[in-house]
Amino acid sequence: MLSCDTTVIAEAGDAWFNCQKLKLPQCCGYECQMQYGSIGWSIGASLGYAQAAPHKRVIACVGDGSFQMTGQEVSTMLRCGQNGIIFLINNGGYSTEVEIHDGPYNVIKNWNYTGLVQTIDNGEGKCWTAKVRPDNLIN
Repeated sequence: MLSCDTTVIAEAGDAWFNCQKLKLPQCCGYECQMQYGSIGWSIGASLGYAQAAPHKRVIACVGDGSFQMTGQEVSTMLRCGQNGIIFLINNGGYSTEVEIHDGPYNVIKNWNYTGLVQTIDNGEGKCWTAKVRPDNLIN
Protein backbone atom coordinates (compact mmCIF):
# COMPACT_ATOMS: atom_id res chain seq x y z
CA MET A 1 0.00 0.00 0.00
CA LEU A 2 2.81 2.43 0.83
CA SER A 3 5.00 3.27 -2.15
CA CYS A 4 6.43 6.14 -4.16
CA ASP A 5 2.87 6.75 -5.35
CA THR A 6 1.49 7.45 -1.87
CA THR A 7 1.73 10.21 0.70
CA VAL A 8 0.76 9.84 4.35
CA ILE A 9 -0.88 12.85 6.00
CA ALA A 10 -0.66 12.54 9.80
CA GLU A 11 -3.01 14.53 12.01
CA ALA A 12 -1.72 16.12 15.20
CA GLY A 13 -2.19 14.04 18.33
CA ASP A 14 -2.55 10.28 18.61
CA ALA A 15 -2.63 9.80 14.83
CA TRP A 16 0.75 11.55 14.53
CA PHE A 17 2.27 9.50 17.36
CA ASN A 18 1.14 6.29 15.66
CA CYS A 19 2.29 7.41 12.20
CA GLN A 20 5.77 8.10 13.57
CA LYS A 21 6.13 4.31 13.91
CA LEU A 22 5.37 3.60 10.24
CA LYS A 23 8.13 2.06 8.18
CA LEU A 24 7.80 4.07 4.99
CA PRO A 25 9.60 3.43 1.72
CA GLN A 26 12.20 6.14 1.13
CA CYS A 27 10.19 7.64 -1.74
CA CYS A 28 6.83 7.69 0.13
CA GLY A 29 5.65 11.18 1.06
CA TYR A 30 4.92 12.12 4.67
CA GLU A 31 3.32 15.32 5.90
CA CYS A 32 2.40 16.42 9.40
CA GLN A 33 1.62 19.72 11.07
CA MET A 34 3.27 19.79 14.45
CA GLN A 35 4.52 23.38 14.56
CA TYR A 36 1.17 24.57 15.89
CA GLY A 37 -0.41 21.17 16.60
CA SER A 38 -3.58 22.31 14.86
CA ILE A 39 -6.19 19.60 15.23
CA GLY A 40 -8.51 19.27 12.26
CA TRP A 41 -5.72 20.01 9.79
CA SER A 42 -5.30 16.66 8.07
CA ILE A 43 -8.59 16.34 6.16
CA GLY A 44 -8.25 19.73 4.47
CA ALA A 45 -4.54 19.09 3.91
CA SER A 46 -5.37 15.74 2.29
CA LEU A 47 -7.87 17.43 0.00
CA GLY A 48 -5.35 20.09 -1.05
CA TYR A 49 -2.48 17.64 -1.46
CA ALA A 50 -4.56 15.33 -3.65
CA GLN A 51 -5.60 18.26 -5.86
CA ALA A 52 -2.02 19.47 -6.20
CA ALA A 53 -0.52 16.01 -6.79
CA PRO A 54 -3.19 13.89 -8.53
CA HIS A 55 -0.59 11.23 -9.38
CA LYS A 56 -0.22 10.46 -5.64
CA ARG A 57 -2.65 8.52 -3.46
CA VAL A 58 -3.15 10.31 -0.16
CA ILE A 59 -3.57 8.30 3.03
CA ALA A 60 -4.83 10.39 5.94
CA CYS A 61 -4.57 9.26 9.56
CA VAL A 62 -6.91 11.31 11.73
CA GLY A 63 -8.55 11.15 15.13
CA ASP A 64 -12.27 11.39 15.71
CA GLY A 65 -12.09 14.83 17.35
CA SER A 66 -10.07 16.27 14.50
CA PHE A 67 -12.36 14.70 11.90
CA GLN A 68 -15.38 16.32 13.54
CA MET A 69 -13.85 19.73 12.84
CA THR A 70 -13.33 19.33 9.09
CA GLY A 71 -14.91 16.03 7.99
CA GLN A 72 -17.34 17.79 5.64
CA GLU A 73 -14.42 18.16 3.22
CA VAL A 74 -14.99 14.50 2.32
CA SER A 75 -17.81 15.92 0.17
CA THR A 76 -15.33 17.99 -1.83
CA MET A 77 -12.97 15.01 -2.10
CA LEU A 78 -15.74 12.91 -3.63
CA ARG A 79 -16.88 15.73 -5.92
CA CYS A 80 -13.31 16.12 -7.19
CA GLY A 81 -12.97 12.37 -7.80
CA GLN A 82 -10.12 11.90 -5.34
CA ASN A 83 -9.16 8.35 -4.36
CA GLY A 84 -7.68 8.99 -0.92
CA ILE A 85 -7.89 6.71 2.08
CA ILE A 86 -8.85 7.95 5.53
CA PHE A 87 -7.97 5.93 8.63
CA LEU A 88 -10.00 7.39 11.49
CA ILE A 89 -8.91 6.48 15.01
CA ASN A 90 -11.99 6.66 17.21
CA ASN A 91 -10.92 7.02 20.83
CA GLY A 92 -13.89 9.02 22.06
CA GLY A 93 -12.48 12.48 22.30
CA TYR A 94 -9.52 14.80 22.34
CA SER A 95 -7.27 12.29 24.09
CA THR A 96 -4.06 14.22 23.43
CA GLU A 97 -5.65 17.26 25.06
CA VAL A 98 -6.44 15.14 28.13
CA GLU A 99 -2.71 14.86 28.74
CA ILE A 100 -2.42 18.66 28.70
CA HIS A 101 -5.55 19.55 30.67
CA ASP A 102 -8.28 17.04 31.44
CA GLY A 103 -11.91 18.00 31.63
CA PRO A 104 -15.37 17.02 30.38
CA TYR A 105 -14.88 19.19 27.27
CA ASN A 106 -12.39 16.61 25.96
CA VAL A 107 -15.13 13.99 25.60
CA ILE A 108 -17.00 14.32 22.31
CA LYS A 109 -20.24 12.90 20.94
CA ASN A 110 -19.53 9.67 19.09
CA TRP A 111 -20.61 9.77 15.44
CA ASN A 112 -21.41 6.97 13.04
CA TYR A 113 -18.43 7.89 10.88
CA THR A 114 -19.00 5.26 8.21
CA GLY A 115 -22.67 6.25 8.04
CA LEU A 116 -21.73 9.92 7.75
CA VAL A 117 -19.44 9.30 4.79
CA GLN A 118 -22.08 7.11 3.13
CA THR A 119 -24.57 9.94 3.60
CA ILE A 120 -22.15 12.39 2.00
CA ASP A 121 -21.67 9.95 -0.90
CA ASN A 122 -25.47 9.91 -1.29
CA GLY A 123 -25.59 6.53 -3.01
CA GLU A 124 -23.29 7.58 -5.86
CA GLY A 125 -20.93 4.68 -5.16
CA LYS A 126 -17.81 6.83 -5.07
CA CYS A 127 -16.62 5.62 -1.67
CA TRP A 128 -16.24 2.54 0.47
CA THR A 129 -16.35 2.50 4.26
CA ALA A 130 -15.66 -0.10 6.93
CA LYS A 131 -15.46 -0.25 10.72
CA VAL A 132 -12.66 -2.21 12.35
CA ARG A 133 -12.76 -2.88 16.06
CA PRO A 134 -10.07 -4.54 18.19
CA ASP A 135 -12.12 -7.74 18.39
CA ASN A 136 -12.17 -7.86 14.55
CA LEU A 137 -8.42 -7.60 14.14
CA ILE A 138 -6.45 -10.53 12.79
CA ASN A 139 -3.22 -11.20 14.66
